[in-house]
Amino acid sequence: MEEKQRNKVLLLLFTGVLMGALDIAIVGPALPAIQSQFGTDTRGMAWVFNIYVLLSLVSTPLMAKLSDRFGRRGVYLLDIALFAIGSLMVAQSTSFPMLLAGRAVQAIGAGGILPVAAAVIGDTFPPEKRGGALGLIGAVFGIAFLIGPPLAGVILKYATWNWLFLINLPIAALLMLSAARLLPATRPAERKPFDMIGTALLSVLLGALAWGITSLDQNQPLLGLASPAIGAPILLALVLMPVFWRVEQQAADPVLQPRLFRSRQMILAGVIAICTGMSETSGVFLPSLAVVSLGMTIHDASFFMLWTVAALVVGSPLAGRLLDRIGSKIVVLAGLVLTATGFFCFALAPTSKAVFIAGQLASGLGLAALLGAPLRYVVMHEAGEEQRAAAQGLLAVVLSIGQLTGTALVGAIAASRGVGTPAGFQAGFVAIGVVMATAVLAGLGLKNRAQERAAG
Repeated sequence: MEEKQRNKVLLLLFTGVLMGALDIAIVGPALPAIQSQFGTDTRGMAWVFNIYVLLSLVSTPLMAKLSDRFGRRGVYLLDIALFAIGSLMVAQSTSFPMLLAGRAVQAIGAGGILPVAAAVIGDTFPPEKRGGALGLIGAVFGIAFLIGPPLAGVILKYATWNWLFLINLPIAALLMLSAARLLPATRPAERKPFDMIGTALLSVLLGALAWGITSLDQNQPLLGLASPAIGAPILLALVLMPVFWRVEQQAADPVLQPRLFRSRQMILAGVIAICTGMSETSGVFLPSLAVVSLGMTIHDASFFMLWTVAALVVGSPLAGRLLDRIGSKIVVLAGLVLTATGFFCFALAPTSKAVFIAGQLASGLGLAALLGAPLRYVVMHEAGEEQRAAAQGLLAVVLSIGQLTGTALVGAIAASRGVGTPAGFQAGFVAIGVVMATAVLAGLGLKNRAQERAAG
């Protein structure tokens, strides 16, 4: 594909991922208005987020596999269409269950947008250009959380919350028209039987795991495991893991190729991804630490987190460009060290605004070097063309599992040291710093630049 055409494809993919990311960033400001309209309690409102997390986690590997099997264009069009239909359902909801159903449809579509976009970059960009392209896609999430809340504020000031979702419809229409014209429609020459049993098992496994973890009480997560409503789904997921593995080994075209799990690089990337996901979501406790340690209001503490967002926006494309020059190993190691340093700043240094900002910049740049391009770059080189999207989907699932467990871990540690105290939050951040420092050992096992080039 010529460079001009590739740039058009990159803009298309960037816009699609941004649409999905913005939807996450703008929902928060809309929650009070939604709660007022439907009269739902706080526990019920949590499912506006939880059902999105659960269904997107389940749909990600399925959509990724379908794109390997049926071609990128058709599945990408399906993902955008589902996201638009879900947005319309949410905007036109006449009841809270209908709103949750719309969020579920949105999530099913959103689950495939990012892994398919990463796979398209692997299909259409030469190896020496992939890092920069992936870096730009990685910057989307920082941009979304930078512009999302102000955008939501403007819309809510002049219109109802419904318009936060209706604006997705013209964007989705433009994306579908562009995707039909620009994206490749190639598909494997040989069509093997679809792995229905493996797909069903994986969906139940991931759904049960996500249900159990998202239902945990952040203040008392360990006690929650004793509850049948929480412990049983997690136990079911653990029991299904070996069953799923055996089914996949016997499937003609497995939804998750077992050979991916036999790749040392894939295993190392998976370990780093779990640790990265844990550190990413543990950042939700930073505003609380700023309130109890620096005496800020919740409003001021939330805006104070923009230092992290700025670091993500700057760091993601920078990490992508460095990938093309020096390879993934050095970039990943730098990201792990920076993230660990940032969390140790939050936990161990005397709390002040200067130290807090330094921690945000370090952890933000570190996460930018991990969440954006580098891990996707590693996976892309290991998977091969036939499993390119499935491998990206697997990476997204592993990241999500880390994200789900990160808040539970920090919440458990903070609760054990005293809910709402600086010592509790700081103890949790020490744990995250140790996790990221330990992950450096996994980073040391990644291929260097020469080995990546030799492997193609």
